[in-house]
Amino acid sequence: MDVQELSGRYELSTVQALERLWGKSRERAGGSTNLLLAHLLDTAAVAELLWDGLLAPSTRSALDEIAGGPGRGRRLFAWLCGVHDCGKATPAHQRLWPEGAEAVRQSGLTWVETAAVAGAKQQKRWRHDWAGGLMVRELLAGAGWDAEQSDWVWPLVAGHHGAFPSLGDVREPRSAKGQLRGRGAWRQVQQALLEVFTQEIGFGAVGEVEPVGVPSRALQLQLSGLVVMADWIASDERFFVGMDDLRLVSLDASRERAASAWEALGLQGGWGVLEIPGPEAFRDRFGYAPRPSQAMVVEAVRQMDVPGLLVIEAPMGEGKTEAAQAAAEVLAARFGADGVFVGMPTQATSDPMFTRTRRWVEAIEGSLASRVVLLHGKRAFNREWKTLLENAGAYAEDAFCGVDEFGLADDPYGVEPEACGTAERRAPAEWFLGSKRGLLAPFVVGTVDQLLYAATRTRHVMLRMAGLAGKVVILDEVHACDVYMSQFLREALRWLGQAGVPVIVLSATLAPAQRQALVEAYLTGAASREELRVEVPIPPGYPCVTTAWLPSSGEPQFRMDATESWRRDLNVIVHVAPEVMPDTRSSRDERERLQAAADAKVGDLLASELADGGSALVIRNSVARAQSLYEELRGRFGVDEVRLLHGRFTVAQRAELTEESLRLLGPRTPRPPGGRLIVVATQLAEQSFDVDADVLVTDLAPVDLLLQRVGRLHRHEGTWRPDRLNLPRVFVTGFEPREDSEPTFAFASEMIYGRHLLLRTAAVLPGTGEVWPIPGAVPGLVEKVYAVDAPLLPEAWRKAGEVAGLEQENRNRARAEEARQYLLTPHGEHERRTLAGLHYGGATAGSDEDSLQAAVRDGDESIEVVLVVRSEGDEVFRTLAGRSLSVNGDVAPDVLDEVLGSVVRLPPKFTQAALQLGPLPAWHGHPWLRRSRALVLDASRRAQLGGFTVSYDDEFGLRQV
Repeated sequence: MDVQELSGRYELSTVQALERLWGKSRERAGGSTNLLLAHLLDTAAVAELLWDGLLAPSTRSALDEIAGGPGRGRRLFAWLCGVHDCGKATPAHQRLWPEGAEAVRQSGLTWVETAAVAGAKQQKRWRHDWAGGLMVRELLAGAGWDAEQSDWVWPLVAGHHGAFPSLGDVREPRSAKGQLRGRGAWRQVQQALLEVFTQEIGFGAVGEVEPVGVPSRALQLQLSGLVVMADWIASDERFFVGMDDLRLVSLDASRERAASAWEALGLQGGWGVLEIPGPEAFRDRFGYAPRPSQAMVVEAVRQMDVPGLLVIEAPMGEGKTEAAQAAAEVLAARFGADGVFVGMPTQATSDPMFTRTRRWVEAIEGSLASRVVLLHGKRAFNREWKTLLENAGAYAEDAFCGVDEFGLADDPYGVEPEACGTAERRAPAEWFLGSKRGLLAPFVVGTVDQLLYAATRTRHVMLRMAGLAGKVVILDEVHACDVYMSQFLREALRWLGQAGVPVIVLSATLAPAQRQALVEAYLTGAASREELRVEVPIPPGYPCVTTAWLPSSGEPQFRMDATESWRRDLNVIVHVAPEVMPDTRSSRDERERLQAAADAKVGDLLASELADGGSALVIRNSVARAQSLYEELRGRFGVDEVRLLHGRFTVAQRAELTEESLRLLGPRTPRPPGGRLIVVATQLAEQSFDVDADVLVTDLAPVDLLLQRVGRLHRHEGTWRPDRLNLPRVFVTGFEPREDSEPTFAFASEMIYGRHLLLRTAAVLPGTGEVWPIPGAVPGLVEKVYAVDAPLLPEAWRKAGEVAGLEQENRNRARAEEARQYLLTPHGEHERRTLAGLHYGGATAGSDEDSLQAAVRDGDESIEVVLVVRSEGDEVFRTLAGRSLSVNGDVAPDVLDEVLGSVVRLPPKFTQAALQLGPLPAWHGHPWLRRSRALVLDASRRAQLGGFTVSYDDEFGLRQV
């Protein structure tokens, strides 16, 4: 930078101040002070690379429009990212590092420390980010910006540390008396800093930067996330070492530094600009011609005028996933999306979808498969994910390159720059593996929770929205979102609708009210309205697709299509298998006796049905019922013929059991004639569990979930079955029908699903031996049960049904209200024009995975523990397999996977007791285990948790003794 030229424009003292204002201290900048102007330009240079290499075409187009036309958005984007830290040109920041503070004082900039201290004590959050928001607002107004433009820019600056304050918040505390914001010469220096930075970016003056349009609030949130991303990269001292000589500071110098960092990090985008695929693309991607329903879906998205919402409803096994992927490619090509997010209901369903997504993007372009990120809390145990990282020479999960939320080093391993990634890396860039960053990768598969988190009032929520915007979003099994979760889903759809993000939702069993709510939420967001009442047409058949979008005319548009399924209806014979239920007065012994009798009855049933061999799937509504039945069946059939699968196995064992079940009952596994296999599972087997059973025994569940379970029957053609099982049969149990009154239900079922839907589902069960034509009967059954205003229950049940309905209505209202306190946007604020105050006005969920999951899933926050063993008289801790961990629990590298694989989630009732647990002594400094709680089992694998005794068994998992 030409200091002499600056001296001709500004007073000498102002130039001297620019030479002293520090952005990063020596300790945080590789040993040399990094001047503030250098950091601003470094961040702008990174932003240019984000624009060129990571931003979706749709985002670039939107920013071009805001900036005044094609080619103008890039410079505005760089300016917005770079200006984020201008608030560091205040005493609020400059006083924090003694050495830097002294240098600034010597340049002539002073402050009264006692007043600054008083102000800082009064408002502890008044740091450089809030100071910057205030400063930018004032300076932009002074440069002639319209208020509506400066009003959306200043929150980007004030919120770049993760939360957006209100305008009242950013005002300097009165007790500071101007000594945090800076008075006198400070104002001239602050104006000069903004002007010099702006001109170095390529604008003639600050007034010239002013956009011609105001971005939507969703685009502002996306921009904010990108500002944070640029800041975090430019704050990494391994690539941006200190630059303390103003003469060496320039945008060109920063571009060189940014280019080196970009190459080392190996950050890559997704599709870029896609050609609209032709009719041959489906066969090329998936190896077969599209079925009628799949062709219908692809044609539907070709008819959309602008990005919108697509609702695909089709039976299990119809090929909804492939239809959605084909539609996503068309949407990405037409509307400029650069990648995809696929949200699944559970971690277990995310893992196989990760494989399928990699195959799909690889079929589009071979190199893309290595850029797909798996995003959920247990991905470290997914073999394909681990192999992907290991083959690329990647470090473990926490060994990513980056900084923390304040731009400080966050790299416990000291990874060298060359280890962070290169253009040759055949795995997702490690930068994306850091906390809150996963959605920024171009292709992401994870739980739907990742999307729901983007609708919560949490720090750095802007990073999540930045990751979703510019993608096509696919949400599978969307019916699995209950009343509570649906509040977050609808809030997310509002933001995505406003952002113009194409969204595809899939369901085999979607209630009409759910379809209405999803479409309405998306269109309300697209219209930037608080409320928008629309009448969503009823699909004319099944399978069907509903498309909805809001063109510039402002009138919502709908397209409804339906076609025949590619398979004939499967006539499923439905039997009711009554189970005697205990009442509230039953003793524990009586309950155990009745449970044993029920298990024996299922054993008798399976012995009869599988007399000639075959496979059976049994789904229980609770872990305890599954464990109890497994014990009965193991005694009858032997351990070789029975498997147990539920969520209270360790993560490693659960993954192995899931993989084994999918292999033994999968579509490509030969079935030996006469062979017999029984899988006893919980709701894990309900969704995206691609097994083929000859016979199904299931606890009663709401009709949509019951039909999901039926979808595991006779799923694949060409599978060997005994003659007696050539007709699919389902036995519904877990409840007790009664002649003169309503049925009674298993306690666990009632706690999970409520009496209301269980009663209405019981009412549509056919008489013993009658059939449900599947999938033809699916829409009618779902609509009948969920049309709560329609009479359905027998006369003898109606009073109980009215009471249950009222209880459910009150419960739904209470749960919805509970969820709303964590929603990103409070009711009544959806029409606000800026992000100011977005994080205030309600409860704020914690940012860690457990807290977020508890917030969006309405469960008592459960806790995970690592199981270790120490026998009486044994000085060392051991793994479940018996490998030594030493007296303090030291974990050797070759034992780490085994220890991490021993994590199990406790039932919520053990939470309070588990809060008393902590890491083993040697874990406190361990990067993966320092926050882990150890549950120490004795030689018999038992432990006390509060007043309970629990045990862990390789066959049964975690149990209360």
